[in-house]
Amino acid sequence: MTEMTYRDALRKALYDAMTEDPSVILLGEEVGRYGGAYGVTKDLIKEFGAERVIDTPISEPAIVGAAVGAAMTGLRPVAELMYVDFIGMTMDQLGNQAAKIRYMFGGQIGVPMVLRTQGGTGRSAGAQHSQSLEALVMHTPGLRLAMPATVEDAYHLLRQSLRRPDPVVFIEHKALYTMKADVDLDAEPLPWGKAAVRRHGKDIVIVTYSRQLHYALKAADQLAKRGIEATVIDLRTLNPLDFDTIREHVQAVGRCMVVSEGVLTSGVAAELAARITEECFDYLEDPVVRVAGEDIPISVSATLEAGSVPNANLIENVAGRMVA
Repeated sequence: MTEMTYRDALRKALYDAMTEDPSVILLGEEVGRYGGAYGVTKDLIKEFGAERVIDTPISEPAIVGAAVGAAMTGLRPVAELMYVDFIGMTMDQLGNQAAKIRYMFGGQIGVPMVLRTQGGTGRSAGAQHSQSLEALVMHTPGLRLAMPATVEDAYHLLRQSLRRPDPVVFIEHKALYTMKADVDLDAEPLPWGKAAVRRHGKDIVIVTYSRQLHYALKAADQLAKRGIEATVIDLRTLNPLDFDTIREHVQAVGRCMVVSEGVLTSGVAAELAARITEECFDYLEDPVVRVAGEDIPISVSATLEAGSVPNANLIENVAGRMVA
């Protein structure tokens, strides 16, 4: 077991992949000499050189477009966007090209690339640097989507993403980079696309991912003191989505809450709640409840920012009312 931060686990995953596979390259704004906006690629240029760790112009469409072309010609690029908020500028390259190429070419050419970026709140970064836009990616067929919540998954999910034949959007939460944990780098990870049941309980199922997992687990601890036992499911990837695990536990328990930092309207929580309702209707004691971000731009004010997304107390209060 090795203690490391979420940030260091990501760097280790990149280092190991680049050591094993010379086709893995990195590109993005300040990924080389500066070491990445959040320090994930620090010193990798010293190990692998400027031909494999490429500082690019400040142009998100150029970064993703270059990665798509490189992937089509045999490389495994890892493109970094400083913020997921900028993904809209890349949706022609990412959504119209990368997501479609394997299908348009009948499987003869693929786009085995990873788009690393970060999202979410927690740093008072303002409305254009604090969004949770995973629903945009989840909505686009052909794109895979990974959102690690733990240090262990930061390492293993990124390693697995770099072995996929399809483009993977890999969203890291900006508030998790300094989180520390012991990681067994040699352990056999959960299969790609498999959800993790982080806690078992008989009264309510909480389905979540990314930073909200930690709030859900804290809420579950608080609920246990009140005699309410919650099952907490960490989705880990949103595409592929492990709905079999969700179905199994919702059918056994009968109550379900979906927690997401993304906005409530037309978000990930809305999609999951609808599908759970459709496929588990006969087993539900109550309607599925969404706990999600407010439908507002994120404020630069730390107090307003914190109040615009779910937290442990909100999750506990809602779950308590559902079970009462």
